[in-house]
Amino acid sequence: MPPASLTFPKSVATVVGDAAWIAHRYDPIEDAVHFLPVPRAVQREAIFITDEYLPAGLQPLVVRRSDAMAVAPPSVPLHFVFHSAFCCSTLLARAFDRPGWAMGLKEPMILNDCIGWRRRGGTGPDMASVLDDILTLLARPLTPGEAVIVKPSNVANALIPAMLTLRPQAHALLLYAPLRTYLASIAKKGMDGRLWVRTLLLGLLDDRLIDLGFSIRDHLGQSDLQVAAIGWLAQQALFAATVARFGADRVRTLDSATLTADPAGVMRALSDLFGLPLSPMALDEIVTGPAFTRHSKLGTTFATDDRRREHHDAATIHADEIEKVSIWTEVVARTMGVAITPPAPLLAASG
Repeated sequence: MPPASLTFPKSVATVVGDAAWIAHRYDPIEDAVHFLPVPRAVQREAIFITDEYLPAGLQPLVVRRSDAMAVAPPSVPLHFVFHSAFCCSTLLARAFDRPGWAMGLKEPMILNDCIGWRRRGGTGPDMASVLDDILTLLARPLTPGEAVIVKPSNVANALIPAMLTLRPQAHALLLYAPLRTYLASIAKKGMDGRLWVRTLLLGLLDDRLIDLGFSIRDHLGQSDLQVAAIGWLAQQALFAATVARFGADRVRTLDSATLTADPAGVMRALSDLFGLPLSPMALDEIVTGPAFTRHSKLGTTFATDDRRREHHDAATIHADEIEKVSIWTEVVARTMGVAITPPAPLLAASG
């Protein structure tokens, strides 16, 4: 059943005109969009806007894409936070949950459907047209006057050039963790983390985003953290290429260490990049609010010192492996001409 605050709609126009009905899934066979009733409070509590984290039993309304677009309201400003995983991107998306100012959409499932469809080589509607319409449906404000900040899953990073091309007024942040921090994040997750990086590698290979001089057989012989480093390095190369293609006026980069060290500076610079006015009082409320003081995944109290301690513990336990893989990755990067630190930092201090 829909949440108590929503009743099942009587028309497609009612659904499409109400951003509390999220554009959740795309079916390329039927060329249809599945809308789900997810009010702002539910989106705020969900870690991601995916089936795993949304309430069970929500009933979708399936609408042909053409019918949805016929009644779609005008888009509001749309911007992006793209990321390479384990870099506080969820924290940053949560920081943009401020009614009337902006709303951060955390990894909408419908973009995962698009990249899955592309990887399968599926036929059907023109993908650019579909993605254009999906971005329009994502750019519906929950509260009048606010912008929408979309943080896609990093599995959809191959769509970055297409999304920025389709939305020439959009700006984007490219967020990443420093190499050793990233490797420690993978190591501390044990088998789940090590399996995840191999799944990521397969996706990046499907997307033709890995060009680092290795064969498939080479990847089979690499350790789990080497595979993690390959995925990280491929995304660093993608970020650098994105800056080169779209320019620093539209696209900036940021590492998670700078984000956690200077949240006020980051939020101030990011609001400028996205063209969102931010008063000193509002800035203080954001950086002292739950986005920066509670764990993005667990909801528990979690300050900057806790983050540092967590990464330090993991880095200490796996220090030998992390250091060896980091040195190896730096050699690969130099050999292949990939910058460890991508250009156009959001803050000068991160350059």
